Amino acid sequence: MAASPHRYSLTLAVLLLVAQTAFSQSSGTAPGSRETLTYAIEWRLIPAGTARLTQTTFARTSSTAGSAAGGEVRLHIESAGLVSRLFRVEDDYTSLQSGNSCVQSSFLVAHEGNRNKETRVFFDAANRKATWLEKDFAKNVTNTQSVEIPPCVHDVLGGLYVLRGLHLDSGKTARIPISDGKKFVQARVEAQGREDIRTEMGTFKTIRYEVFLFDNILFKRSGHLHVWLTDDERRLPVQLQVRLQFTIGTINFRLIREEKPS
Repeated sequence: MAASPHRYSLTLAVLLLVAQTAFSQSSGTAPGSRETLTYAIEWRLIPAGTARLTQTTFARTSSTAGSAAGGEVRLHIESAGLVSRLFRVEDDYTSLQSGNSCVQSSFLVAHEGNRNKETRVFFDAANRKATWLEKDFAKNVTNTQSVEIPPCVHDVLGGLYVLRGLHLDSGKTARIPISDGKKFVQARVEAQGREDIRTEMGTFKTIRYEVFLFDNILFKRSGHLHVWLTDDERRLPVQLQVRLQFTIGTINFRLIREEKPS
């Protein structure tokens, strides 16, 4: 294979942040409901695993009366097939969102080959500060870092759901405030055109967006992130693609199952 298992793992870590790309207020889920989207992951035309993205919108209680209740986004990524035999990956990411989709905290558990890490990020809106804390259990090392942020910021996962609510026409751009706990950026999003995307669920009419996070914006690595959202009120993310340098290649997330809001 052209890319080593280690590089594949790093790519999945990037995708974990990318596919942290979350559900916005207008994504169609009512308080107290849940929506789950399952994606097949393809790396260099090889089936590489699955990703399951679940959003739960909390029901309002007496303590949240008069304000939006917020929600939780979970992402599970698991390698499969040849890739899993070379380098097994099982990552779980959880993001807690406020009622206006601002991120409050995130937690990543990453099992990748012989690596075992936990990463927590706390977003303190009152003090305008994000704190990143990573524990490497294999090396018995703990690292921490912090960055100044605005009162409302999104993790990359939360950014997808904000994107779902923007309704940008072709050729239009917008900015989304995004932080990974170590860096803060105003990420540019560009609507690039309409395309038909074929998946196991059928063919969808979509709008293709590029989210500019690579090339030393949020991530140092050179690359491109594209997201295809259905051109309708659902704004369903039917495909995500990360195109990195040749040594790593292109990774696709293609929607294969939708469990509609319950």
